[in-house]
Amino acid sequence: MDKEHHMRAYRLTQGGGIEGLTRVDLPEPAPGPGEVAVRVRATSLNYRDLGVARRSAAAVIPLSDGAGEIVAVGEGARLAIGDRVCGCFMPHWRDGDVTPEYQRDALGGTVDGMLAEVIVLPAASVVRIPDYLSFEEAATLPCAAVTAWNALFEATHLKPGQTVLLLGTGGVSIFGLQLGVAAGMRTIVTSSSNEKLAQARALGAHATVNYREQEDWERAVLELTNGRGVDLVLEVGGVGTFAKSNACTRVGGSIVIIGALAPDQGGGLAPLVARNVRATRISVGSRRMFEDMNRALEVGGVRPVIDRVFEFEQALEAYRYLESQAHFGKVVVRV
Repeated sequence: MDKEHHMRAYRLTQGGGIEGLTRVDLPEPAPGPGEVAVRVRATSLNYRDLGVARRSAAAVIPLSDGAGEIVAVGEGARLAIGDRVCGCFMPHWRDGDVTPEYQRDALGGTVDGMLAEVIVLPAASVVRIPDYLSFEEAATLPCAAVTAWNALFEATHLKPGQTVLLLGTGGVSIFGLQLGVAAGMRTIVTSSSNEKLAQARALGAHATVNYREQEDWERAVLELTNGRGVDLVLEVGGVGTFAKSNACTRVGGSIVIIGALAPDQGGGLAPLVARNVRATRISVGSRRMFEDMNRALEVGGVRPVIDRVFEFEQALEAYRYLESQAHFGKVVVRV
């Protein structure tokens, strides 16, 4: 086997869950017209990747998020060898509203993703990464950071001085905290760990609430806003938290639902309607949002928070670590 033309990658095994993650050697792909080949240097995991592994119906290369440099350019692709880039979570969503077609083709779901040494993408589906970020830092951006950007500035048009509630300290919540701080918003973070809450305050969180020590945390949040409620909740908690999130959102405020979480318990939608709270579900964001966000990151000098970097051989350990929920910020696999 000529090593030159083969590459290391991982595939999920159909129905195999996380433990079905398998190292494979594959032919190195070459770009066609309008495509580029990217030598992946780092990838990052999202909560979504645990679900993809559990319900994997195909032997897909997992992970939506990665960063690297262009090593080959197809005809008509307006990029250069050596350009440092990330792929977009949904390769065909350039701008405008999301469609089911865009969602269907998200990387690392039904379409091969980034956990490989080389991947080929349409040139229009990659975004140049800010010079000041390492490949490991840039690899955290495509899903979690763009989702947080969309929640704060696209889906809800938050303004400086408004208050955003961030549930927990996973990837989306920590990017929401960093972007909120950079944009002059008031940020409140919840966690069951006082150590993680101290880390959140070090990143600029204005206030924190330990939901294990204070089970009616929505009351604590209301007190922190003098009874008014927050302008926006980034709802990543799901079924168990939606009623509480709703209870501490101001009249006319917004709840942005991240991921496939069901807001259908705790009295249904009546309290939402009564208090004119807008609940929106978002799915990451477009290429245009990614580029807008990168400009903002650069101006603010925002550095993604990486909890741990695993080597390529340790990809399975990275999945297990993410599943343990011990992380603060992002989990990265170096390729």
